[in-house]
Amino acid sequence: MITPERTEKLNGSTIKNRKFLLYWMQSSVRVENNLALAYAISRANGLNKPLVVFFGIARDYPEANLRHYHFLLEGLREAKNALEEIGIKTVVSYESPAKGIVELAKESCLTVVDKGYLKLLKTWYSFAAENMDCPLVQVEDNVVVPVKEASVKEEYSAATLRPKLSEKIHAFLTRVEKTSPKRDA
Repeated sequence: MITPERTEKLNGSTIKNRKFLLYWMQSSVRVENNLALAYAISRANGLNKPLVVFFGIARDYPEANLRHYHFLLEGLREAKNALEEIGIKTVVSYESPAKGIVELAKESCLTVVDKGYLKLLKTWYSFAAENMDCPLVQVEDNVVVPVKEASVKEEYSAATLRPKLSEKIHAFLTRVEKTSPKRDA
């Protein structure tokens, strides 16, 4: 189960009656143990819509080199194959991720994105939230305890953060159930 503390609605749009639900896989390029994907599948099943996964490959990602892109493409191929095995269509595009998702979201009833912590990812997510007319929901899945739940202030050392995490870890340490979409894309 995805706890409410892991999700955040990034815009004020309402769910539309459109072709599919869209998952913007950007920082969590994996199928196993992906809470954002599990959330997207659950919402797609609840809305009786197929799920489509999008990944945009940024041409000018800061400091990325050929080795980075090679590693990324290998991971994307593996994720795409695993998604297609369970009936999820994957769209990989060599364009600005933010512009690509906004265009694809024109046919989406709801869009889900995994949480990114880098300034560039936050910029993309803000652009997308402002420019799409369906809801954009962010799911924090790259940490065990969501950042906002870990501490109310910036901690100055691991020694001050560790007890706070230990106190909350059991509430968030859950197994991601393997689920499949009810409808193929």
